[in-house]
Amino acid sequence: MISMPEQIENQGAWEDPIVKEVRAAREALLIQVGHDLDALGQRLQDEQRTSGHEVVSLPARAAKGRSGEAA
Repeated sequence: MISMPEQIENQGAWEDPIVKEVRAAREALLIQVGHDLDALGQRLQDEQRTSGHEVVSLPARAAKGRSGEAA
């Protein structure tokens, strides 16, 4: 009987096409800003501001302690 890891190894890695597409889009965006996360954040905020869509901001949720009650 073949164990599960051997079955997976024999089949090769399965790739989710949606995950692959999202990762490619992420990498393209990062290349455009030179892998600078601050520049990426600024670019996304600029696009949001000029998109013409209403921006919705929700209030911050209260942090919960270990007991599940608001801290």
